[in-house]
Amino acid sequence: MSDSLASTLSTLTTFTAGDGENLAVQDWPLAGTAARGTVLLVHGLGEHVGRYDALARRLNAWGFAVRGYDQFGHGESGGPRGGLTSDMRLLDDLADMVDATRARMVPGQPLVLLGHSMGGLVAARFVSLHLRPVEALVLSSPALDPGLNAVQKLLLATLPRVVPDLRVGNGLDAQYLSHDPAVVAAYLADPLCHDRISGRLARFIADAGPATVARAAHWSVPTLLMWAGADKLVNPAGSRAFAVAAPRGVVQSQCFEPLFHELFNESAERAEPVFALLRQWLLRHCPDRQ
Repeated sequence: MSDSLASTLSTLTTFTAGDGENLAVQDWPLAGTAARGTVLLVHGLGEHVGRYDALARRLNAWGFAVRGYDQFGHGESGGPRGGLTSDMRLLDDLADMVDATRARMVPGQPLVLLGHSMGGLVAARFVSLHLRPVEALVLSSPALDPGLNAVQKLLLATLPRVVPDLRVGNGLDAQYLSHDPAVVAAYLADPLCHDRISGRLARFIADAGPATVARAAHWSVPTLLMWAGADKLVNPAGSRAFAVAAPRGVVQSQCFEPLFHELFNESAERAEPVFALLRQWLLRHCPDRQ
């Protein structure tokens, strides 16, 4: 399939999770052709899946149907901004989305999880716990090490037990999302983006990262791990540790040294090597069946 392959217009729907909460879902289907597979997008902290439109359309051009959803407490989905109802909330929602996505796919087509930042952590933790089978995994700047200092670690040891639903600023500096000022400006102006995080969500991130890295040596799902060497929002050490421990025949890893956190939203000349690697890896692991 060529890069000129067209997609249809994206569609917005509502999915009802197992506990009755509504999750906003966005689909980027292919127009009049069989897909190589489906990519399920899992976005990061404080953002929403609508920010992945350009990436989704690239994936369409490469022959993939794309689906994404706003995680609980994010975007147009239910829940308090940055809140979490249970430690397993985000993982349970991903399981529901995997089941619902599988149900609409052609049997035998691969399902690829693609998670960025906190979404990369959620997707990786999901795979490490074997909650549902997936054929492949792509991780972009995953939050495997949130880079907490001693004071933050002390607060996380106490606050989630006392006030788990207290939501505070997440401390992320948007200027380090990308070298492209237009990306930063659009993020800051986006009413669906927020800077809230609860004690329970912070505790999930702090615990799930090291627990996932600890499972790296036993990894069995084909995985592409990409991270930014100049990342100031997530500690690159988490990705480096995972890459060192993981089986090389299963996990392909690449550090993009000069890039900031959002690899897919970097300026064009910086991002092209990222897209080139992603395309090469996806086409190799999801061959055209036609």
